[in-house]
Amino acid sequence: MAADLNAELLSKHVHQWIQLHREEGTRLLQSMVRIPSTQGNEQEVQVLIADKLRGMGLDVDWWEPDGEVLEAHPFFYSPRSRFAGSPNVVGVMKGSGGGRSIILNGHMDVVPEGTREQWRDDPYSGKVENGKLFGRGATDMKGGVVSSLLAVEAIRGLGIKLKGDVIVQSVIEEESGGAGTLATILKGYKADAALIPEPTNLRIFPKQQGSMWFRIEVTGRSAHGGTRYEGVSAIEKSMAVVQHIRELEELRNARVVDPLYAHNPIPIPINIGVIQGGNWPSSVPDTVKLEGRMGVAPEEKLEEAKEEMIRWMERLAEKDPWFEEHPAAVEWFGARWVPGSVDPEHALMGILGQQYREVRREEPVIEASPWGTDGGLLTLLGETPCIVFGPGLTHVAHYPNEHIVLDHMFEAAEMIALTLIHWCGLDGTEVLNDEPASE
Repeated sequence: MAADLNAELLSKHVHQWIQLHREEGTRLLQSMVRIPSTQGNEQEVQVLIADKLRGMGLDVDWWEPDGEVLEAHPFFYSPRSRFAGSPNVVGVMKGSGGGRSIILNGHMDVVPEGTREQWRDDPYSGKVENGKLFGRGATDMKGGVVSSLLAVEAIRGLGIKLKGDVIVQSVIEEESGGAGTLATILKGYKADAALIPEPTNLRIFPKQQGSMWFRIEVTGRSAHGGTRYEGVSAIEKSMAVVQHIRELEELRNARVVDPLYAHNPIPIPINIGVIQGGNWPSSVPDTVKLEGRMGVAPEEKLEEAKEEMIRWMERLAEKDPWFEEHPAAVEWFGARWVPGSVDPEHALMGILGQQYREVRREEPVIEASPWGTDGGLLTLLGETPCIVFGPGLTHVAHYPNEHIVLDHMFEAAEMIALTLIHWCGLDGTEVLNDEPASE
């Protein structure tokens, strides 16, 4: 079968290869899920990934990010500054030249499992039941990483040769702010486009919301609870602050007219996640601390969102003179996720959409992501336009009994493989058997 392979034949071969390797793919995901790769414990699963990439014949780069270098970068955030025992892994499948390159980026860190009593089985069981594989990280996002690995392996196994490079990245720290992907960018990895198989339930996200953490300290005046009218309750004043923030949220979201957010009731939320205040039931509280998350629109800059929040909080004094002498100042701390936006008419969107139709025989759902990913870093800092698309249900990520529908993982693998072929280009020398060989 010569190089003028038509799309229908390519799809047939890729589909057959993926189906023949379902058991292998399931075992790989089980092995990954059975490793509790929470922050600081990623090395074992990264060894597994590195061995898999080497076994596929890719050139493998393995390194522990340099905390000092990362800390000097304005986009860096992590609760730690040392990454010993937490390596990044990158595998490169070199093309023959003249084609477009692509990054397949996925993270190996998982959030803690929480209270084990909420799980029906061990949180790291990898149990398969009714077509689903259970365990922390199955959907967010080890299942998506397996889809990427199977896609590349299918291309290798079928003897398909591409013009463009395929760069497979297995990174740390996505759940904590993206330090792993930032490290790959600072090391020089970039491509003509990128795909992150986060759990989108097979929806295609060309745009991703960003976010930042903020802290506001609300000041009152203490007094005895028996004469509380002589004091000023910081708790009561904090209620006014929360309402003021709600009004800012409404104002910001009223400006969002992007049709990709049409089915999202609050495209860029502002969430208050922590309230701490008071120290004695019989005392009027004099301080309250609010901590929250501010959503940032895909085309918005982090600094622009910060400035709007600061200006808005200054207007509190217009509602309550107390805040003239006791302003509710905003402090920015902790995690931030950079927003990202790719033109829905980008060439990779067209190719991925067409492969979706080829595999699923239906139109893809194209939306904007309601949460942040490493895609913003790749798009904005890495100059690599990034689309987020993968298997897994958003509403089971981080939840007890997290799981992935295996059929979706294999469908995603098929779509990603075909997308790589059409994006990177065939080099014109590959020869396929009439039927892909079984294991």
